[in-house]
Amino acid sequence: MKDLRQLIIDSAAGKAKAQAKLYQLLAPKMFGVCLRYSKDETEAEDNLQEGFLKVFEKIGSYRHEGSFEGWVRRIMVNVALERYRKNHVMHPVEDMAAYEVPEFDDRIISDISAKDLMKLIHELPPRYRMVFNLYVFEGMNHKEIAKEMNISVGTSKSNLARARGILQEKVVKVFGEIENNYSA
Repeated sequence: MKDLRQLIIDSAAGKAKAQAKLYQLLAPKMFGVCLRYSKDETEAEDNLQEGFLKVFEKIGSYRHEGSFEGWVRRIMVNVALERYRKNHVMHPVEDMAAYEVPEFDDRIISDISAKDLMKLIHELPPRYRMVFNLYVFEGMNHKEIAKEMNISVGTSKSNLARARGILQEKVVKVFGEIENNYSA
């Protein structure tokens, strides 16, 4: 912990060796974060590089309160959001009823590996993937997502509902049909 603090202080002072060590320490984990918000590995690498440029630009403002890794992660997510906002036009959808999906058997979920699930999430259309990731992985609420993505709360909710629906359809398609063994 003391070593990390010193790395942060030295990085803020512009010491290249400390910055390189900090990059080596955090880049693998942050690449995973970037990949979750990117269309492919190339875009994830671009976001990672841009994110670390911002980390080193703003590292002097880090107050050594809370998790440094969480602080860096937030910068990476913000970089991905900025890129997304530049490249995608959002179309508001307010009618949630159009995206209602039926429930399915939870036993299917137990058969899916994290890697398989991440692959299915990555196949979502970009706007749905972004909202899904912010809601599920970053723990943001719809108001926060709406603000970050410059969309309405209703659009955030409908995009999440649609993302869940698409994921459910893909899970059923890949892992089998639902069996209803309920008796009345």
